[in-house]
Amino acid sequence: MIEGSGPIPTENPPPRRLSPIRVIVFLAVLAAITFSAAALAARKTSPAAGARAAAPWFAPYVDVTLTPTYPFQSPSADPVSRVFLGFVVSQSAAAPCIPSWGGYYSLGAAQTTLNLDERIAQLRAQGGTPMISFGGQANTELAVSCQSLPALENAYLAPVKRYRASAIDLDIEGADLADAAAGVRRAEAIAAVQQRRARAGAPLGVWLTLPVSAQGLTAAGVAEVKAMIAAHVALSGVNALAMDFGPGQGAGHGMYTTVRSSLYALHAQIQSLYAAARVTLSDAAAWHRLGVTVMIGQNDVAGERFTIADAHKLTAFVARTGIPRVSAWSLNRDSECGTVFSQVGVVSNTCSGVVQSPLQFTGILSRLPGTNVARSESTAAVPQVQSAAPDDPGTSPYPIWQATLGYDGGYKVVWHREIYQARWWSEGTAPDATSATGSASPWLLIGPVAAGATAPKPILLDTARHAQWSAAAIYQQGAIVTFAGLPYRARWYTHGQQPSSTLPANPSLPWQPLFTLSGEPAGTGTD
Repeated sequence: MIEGSGPIPTENPPPRRLSPIRVIVFLAVLAAITFSAAALAARKTSPAAGARAAAPWFAPYVDVTLTPTYPFQSPSADPVSRVFLGFVVSQSAAAPCIPSWGGYYSLGAAQTTLNLDERIAQLRAQGGTPMISFGGQANTELAVSCQSLPALENAYLAPVKRYRASAIDLDIEGADLADAAAGVRRAEAIAAVQQRRARAGAPLGVWLTLPVSAQGLTAAGVAEVKAMIAAHVALSGVNALAMDFGPGQGAGHGMYTTVRSSLYALHAQIQSLYAAARVTLSDAAAWHRLGVTVMIGQNDVAGERFTIADAHKLTAFVARTGIPRVSAWSLNRDSECGTVFSQVGVVSNTCSGVVQSPLQFTGILSRLPGTNVARSESTAAVPQVQSAAPDDPGTSPYPIWQATLGYDGGYKVVWHREIYQARWWSEGTAPDATSATGSASPWLLIGPVAAGATAPKPILLDTARHAQWSAAAIYQQGAIVTFAGLPYRARWYTHGQQPSSTLPANPSLPWQPLFTLSGEPAGTGTD
């Protein structure tokens, strides 16, 4: 019946009854209106705008390939739980799609030479979070050299899977950033990797690290962010490389002032870039999409020096704005230069060039409320059955520790299925022994022996053919023999005493091994 027609209602009309069809139509219209309003809101507001932001946290960088090797797995050297390990780049022009550490080590070689797998496993066992950084200032970033999109995707994915990384960092600088075509490839490959990890139930956070001036991102940096947004990469944030500003910026106005200016400028750029993608970010939400990395101490540009006072100011600024991530280049540099006296103004990969105490920058920046402190080696979750198991030389990548032998600094051994490295010469002190006096151990814990490890193969220092050792023969100093397939040289006159294959070699025995094993310090095997 059409409303407005029919008999005049009585003074107390009976209640109207809605037909089932009208109810269904009404609910459908209401649902459509609700869906349209929600879609409009999602388009105009950041998905994270209404979410509670995580507390700001500090995660320093570590240069993995720098000598001396930095023990980021040790809480005494890295007192915070998060760390960015850099840098994964293209291996070479001949192998453009093969990921490597700094162009020096393949992923496999980084395990055998740097014990990287074991060190990452140790960090994780102590509650730490290793994150992988791709690119950096030197070498060639993968997307620049690798032209095949499927191969590029696999190149990014390989270290993520190998090291079980939950977050990565894309540090794009210099000529790598100027390559627009590489930027598009990079974004498409990272989007694919992120989707694959999500399907595998292992979500991957992605940080985009770009250089800034006091005016924010360069045009190339803006294009890089646009490419990521266009490829639907879910960025954890854009991290400002707030360093090396150049003439008239950092040195002229003070580093903290310039860093702060660059962050305000980046904040406005991020709002604009997301607005162009039809996502409106509130001021707070835009701050939550930012990160900042400073070069502690002396920067590469003369006169630019990020000081201890600057670190205090930056910590307070980050706490006020809610910027989630703060990083520093690098843990390798967080100490004073010089031994007898400080060297100020020195640009070094292994010290800051300013007056400071060891790890002072880390101590200041790690006060951010979201920073987790690393657990000590003694609290690592190592199964007791594994620690109690006897060590098998056939499945140990280094010699088994022996109480009767002396070990020079740098020597690596296996003890209770853990790998240790000697900090200085010691004899008779078990690697896992706890000092009753609280003194430092001569052994640094590297990490657990990896599954599938095998005994090291001897590296021959003399490959010539020599006569087999004989118990009946008399040998003068300098004589060389072969015993059990390995070469030895007589230190002095000897008769009837057979060579020993136990390493490190006992210098009081007459036979000097002319071979070394992996893990022995440089110079081992020669007198």
